[in-house]
Parts: sequence; C-alpha cells; structure tokens
Amino acid sequence: MNDFSGKCGVIVGVANKYSIAWAIAQATAARGARLAITYQGRFEDHVKKLAQELPQSPVVLPCDVTSDDDIKALFEHVDREFGGLDFLVHGAAFAPPAELDGAFLDTSREGFRTALDISAYSLIALARGAAPLMERRSGGSIVTLTYLGSDRVFPHYNVMGVAKAALESSVRYLAADIGPKNIRVNAVSAGPIKTVAARGISGFSKILQVYPERAPLRRNIDAAEVAESAAFLLSDAAKGITGEVLMVDAGYHATGM
Repeated sequence: MNDFSGKCGVIVGVANKYSIAWAIAQATAARGARLAITYQGRFEDHVKKLAQELPQSPVVLPCDVTSDDDIKALFEHVDREFGGLDFLVHGAAFAPPAELDGAFLDTSREGFRTALDISAYSLIALARGAAPLMERRSGGSIVTLTYLGSDRVFPHYNVMGVAKAALESSVRYLAADIGPKNIRVNAVSAGPIKTVAARGISGFSKILQVYPERAPLRRNIDAAEVAESAAFLLSDAAKGITGEVLMVDAGYHATGM
C-alpha cells in the first residue's frame, strides 16, 4: 500500500539537496511516482540539477506561491502532463530574516503578511488548484510541513511560529472542506533539520543541541526519516487519516523538561 507506481504528484518547496521536500521527492520517486517539482526564482539551477538524480525524469516548473497566476499555470501544466493528480507536497515557508532576529513584539506588518502568505495561505491556494485534478483520480492526499514552534515558543522563531499555527489550523479546515471529495490533508511536524530556512533562524544550532539531550530517542532526526513519514501519509496505507499533525521529532514534543 506504500507503492506509488502509477501515481503522480507535485512537490513544492525544493530549494536544494538539504530540503525536506527534496527528501520526500526521493522517497516517492523511489516507490514509482511520477513527479512535477517546482522551483522559485533563484533556486532554478539547483532544482533542475537535482531532478536529474531521480529514477524518472520529473517535470520541473517555476512557481511563485504568492502568485495566483503562477499557481494556475502550474496546475494547467500538470493537467496536460498527467491528466490528473494523486498527491501534493507543500514545503513552502519563508519569513523576512529581520523578523527572525529581533523581538516578536517588533514584528512588522509587512513581515507578518509575507510570512503568513507564503507559509500558510499558499497551502490553501495550492490545494484549491490541486483538488479538481485529484477528483479525477477519485481522491488524493496533501501533506504540508510544520514545526513545534506553532505551539511552543522557540527563540527567534517569532512570526514563523504564528505562520505554522495558521498552517496547522488550515490543515484541519481543508481536511473538513475537501474530505467529502476523498482528498486527505495532513501535516508532518519535523524536528530541527539543517535546511536553508532553518539556517536563517538565529541560534538554530542551540536548538539542535537541546533535542539530543531531552528527546526520548536522545538524538535529532534527519530529512530521510521525515520523508518516510510523509510518504506514508501520501500513500494508500494512510487512507483513513486526515486533519492530522504527525510528529516526527524523536519524541521531543512529548517531554516537559
């Protein structure tokens, strides 16, 4: 049931080889999925080079998730290429660096808007574009990526914590909205991993040090472990699961001290 042969998916949010979205692309492609992978602006060369490493050459397309026109063009292209869609991975997240450096109290209006637009609203916009294509396949699965900072305060996570809280709430509302179409919506909440986005958080290295000290498994997790969990949620093995936030953090979320 974890076989993706004959399934087609869209992966949004690949920046380089360290991206969790890239690890998910590898995990699903290795199981037989045909993929469309998007890139944003300056990451074009990185993504096109990575795409050559997959078993089947994916479709590589531009997509600025703040642009409704880009999102429309993405799914029109996917429709022509695949004739339908089985799964979508949403890995887009961003907040202006200045908003992650100072006090949360000093969050600017524009910084708040940007973080919520790219990190949370984009899931809604992408799901809206994907849903009609998934209906043709009698259903589908959407997975997004979140972090425990949605629920607890982490130093310098600031407005990204608010954006992830909005993202997780969006998962539940979308799950209720498109569940009758047999489309599932879930999130994976990963422990800290050295991605491009994570390196932009001041003091991130200290967070990496704390997890092995306090997590029940006494270690950090890696992108491949997150990808395996995401692949499960995307597969038919998880066809009864929706509106869920799956914690993949070596158990850190369960601890009090």
